[in-house]
Amino acid sequence: MKDISHGGARQAALENLERFRRDGTWSGSGIDSVIKKYGLDGREAALTARLCLGVLQNSSLCDYYIGCYCRSKLEPKVRDILRLGVYQLLFMDKIPARAAVSESVALCKDCGYARAAGLVNAVLRRVAENVDALPEIPGQGTAKYLSIKYSHPEWLVQYVIDRMGYAFAEAFLAANNCPAGLTIQVNRLHVSPEDYTRALARAEIPFRKISDLPGCIELEGGSAVNLPGFDQGLFYVQDRAARTAVEIAASRPGMNVLDACACPGGKSFAAAIAMENRGSILACDIHEKKLRLVRSGAERLGIDIIDTCARDAREPEEALHQRFDLVIADVPCSGLGVIGKKPEIRNKSRESLQELPAIQRAILHNLADFVRPGGTLLYSTCTILEEENEQVVRAFLSERDDYMLEGFHVAGIDCPVGMYTFWPNIDGTDGFFAARLKRKN
Repeated sequence: MKDISHGGARQAALENLERFRRDGTWSGSGIDSVIKKYGLDGREAALTARLCLGVLQNSSLCDYYIGCYCRSKLEPKVRDILRLGVYQLLFMDKIPARAAVSESVALCKDCGYARAAGLVNAVLRRVAENVDALPEIPGQGTAKYLSIKYSHPEWLVQYVIDRMGYAFAEAFLAANNCPAGLTIQVNRLHVSPEDYTRALARAEIPFRKISDLPGCIELEGGSAVNLPGFDQGLFYVQDRAARTAVEIAASRPGMNVLDACACPGGKSFAAAIAMENRGSILACDIHEKKLRLVRSGAERLGIDIIDTCARDAREPEEALHQRFDLVIADVPCSGLGVIGKKPEIRNKSRESLQELPAIQRAILHNLADFVRPGGTLLYSTCTILEEENEQVVRAFLSERDDYMLEGFHVAGIDCPVGMYTFWPNIDGTDGFFAARLKRKN
């Protein structure tokens, strides 16, 4: 195991930040690879993951304070080092300020930027000296202020303010920046939730059971593959909102189900478990290579009712008309509900999302024909934008008089209107939307 001071957790974090800058995407596998490269485990691995995601969740705020004490033009890697240092000073109370400063200076030297070590030292010392009285962010009470404070795109901040109010918007942004936990669903085909929680307790892994969703367990974080029973298929990873959406769909044993945009497979797995592995599920995705995740996941979980097929959910197919009791349409979306877990979403512009509602409407209209009379069509997204959610559903209903919204009471949610938006600051989940549509007999 390498020492944290020279080439350990902070070096691994810096390398992953550089990868993010180069590739523009975030993935858990990237974290896992640098953790493996630097031989980290336990606390060091957890520190690496916390630093990486924390810096990206708070990059605008870190840059603001860097700018308060530095007027020099910074090379990208030096800025990453400064961001790591500032993040530790602002958000990680258990790390002494002197360690955050000295380790950042050491990173400069280890990475071949010794000439910038003095600047890094000076800037971070100024931040550390003033950490309880840092310069105020300008424009308090405005979207721009919240945008800097919580490192979210200003257009999104303004949208939430206009829709839900300023105080709600700030709570939403703060929830998105909380350290990401890990939510798992117990595979009740193989183990009871009670037995699995006992296994967690024996391994001394802290956990919290979700009372309204049997088998739903929230953990502080970490890698799923290191949890008890991963190789035996005793659980899979899925956020509580996505699991609740499948509960809203009300899959039952013996059903014929289509999961039209299935990858990476969580909703198919949840439906199969609710169906007691009896019936049939056709899991589709536009990319064949992504369906490998569904097949391998089903095999690990011991689920044998899932078949896969590469197809575009917008394409009509006569053979599928009125074939399914339940169609799950978790459509492509802006992903703004999972902005806390996927930092690259913070770079999206409003204009880049304008074509999505048309794609979503096309998918919904096409899949509606695949539901048998009396069957259910679940429309869901991992975003909080009305134009991708309620407006898509209302436009669909205005053109399809053979469908109606159906209310539900699921997992403590009483929703007589049949459409529900999950908010991180209200529901403690990802931002998510689900609507249950019933095809009339």
